[in-house]
Amino acid sequence: MARAFLFVLDSFGIGGGPDAAAFGDLGADTLGHIAEFCAAGVADRPGLRQGPLKLPNMSALGLLHAARAATGRFPQGMDVPQRVFGYHGAASEVSNGKDTPSGHWEIAGTPVSFDWGYFPAEGDAFEPELVEAITAAGKVPGILGNCHASGTDIIARHGLDHMRSGKPICYTSSDSVFQVAAHERAFGLDRLLAFCETVRKILDERPGGRIGRVIARPFVGETPETFERTGNRRDYSVLPPEPTLLDRLTEAGRTVHAVGKIGDIFAHQGIGRLTKANGNMALFDATLRIMDEAADGDLVFTNFVDFDMLYGHRRDVAGYAAALEAFDRRLPEVDRKLKPGDIVILTADHGCDPTWRGTDHTRERVPIMSFGPGLRSRLLETRTTFADIGESVARHLGIAPGPHGRSFL
Repeated sequence: MARAFLFVLDSFGIGGGPDAAAFGDLGADTLGHIAEFCAAGVADRPGLRQGPLKLPNMSALGLLHAARAATGRFPQGMDVPQRVFGYHGAASEVSNGKDTPSGHWEIAGTPVSFDWGYFPAEGDAFEPELVEAITAAGKVPGILGNCHASGTDIIARHGLDHMRSGKPICYTSSDSVFQVAAHERAFGLDRLLAFCETVRKILDERPGGRIGRVIARPFVGETPETFERTGNRRDYSVLPPEPTLLDRLTEAGRTVHAVGKIGDIFAHQGIGRLTKANGNMALFDATLRIMDEAADGDLVFTNFVDFDMLYGHRRDVAGYAAALEAFDRRLPEVDRKLKPGDIVILTADHGCDPTWRGTDHTRERVPIMSFGPGLRSRLLETRTTFADIGESVARHLGIAPGPHGRSFL
């Protein structure tokens, strides 16, 4: 047996979504627009980064060729390597959304065919009956926010009032999500998590479309200038609609090592070992430790959240570029940990183009970069579903195929 390592660079789309227009995202291209801004010098930031986007390791794994497969062109200003290693290509999403659960579940072999429930974009996001139910059951004097908002903005706007009143800050986005921000000390972390569990239960009993996630967003600080979200975020997801790759591996006696928010995304179904860390570099360090401990037949599944949470949603092109370059510099550390028969797959769950209008995810194709000892170079045909990724892991680890997707191995 061998091992598999599946790394999701959260929101690292490569453009070219065939149905992007239906989502209002025609022309969105996370990698392409970051590269364009870097090449033009408008993503320079003193003390952070400057110049064209430099991702030599991912480029050598076929990132630029995957981008060309997705969009018909290489990203601007990036050096195209003469030689590419491993399997590489692009994949389109078939799930009815451009959100985290849809992308991850489809990667794990289970596309989402149902329609998510969403909250109104204008006026109050949450109807009076829902607000009354969650405030009564959650034992709070009311809520603040009640709108579509950026998390950092709404915390700055309502944080002081929240600390004085004890009212949690509740908001949503274009995703199927109910988010709750609260101060770790003034409100209490345990109290925030308990409140979110209450909201999850009430939403599950509420008629209408399924709400994908309730997210606890704890923060600290004493003023709007010093408010900062912490690493104690918790996602309360609905269950996937059918068994995923993780369930199938667990049933086969393998261990699924979930690093970062993977456990939350899958509602802790099919998870053998959970490891939390705060920030991309801490997640990278944790992943390297787990690579030393993973046994034959195991899957190590990591989500690198900063690309999306810190830079995509905040429309920070320079920050996103610097985070990609920092991740790329560390990839050789992964390669040095590999044993004969191991396979690594780098991909993404959706886009979040930091140059795009608004602050939400973007419907895009995602890259596939797969490498390991003895794996030859091959340009994959553009995959019609992310589920091909999960089925490739299943094939590599020697378990039966699932009903969706087909292996590219």
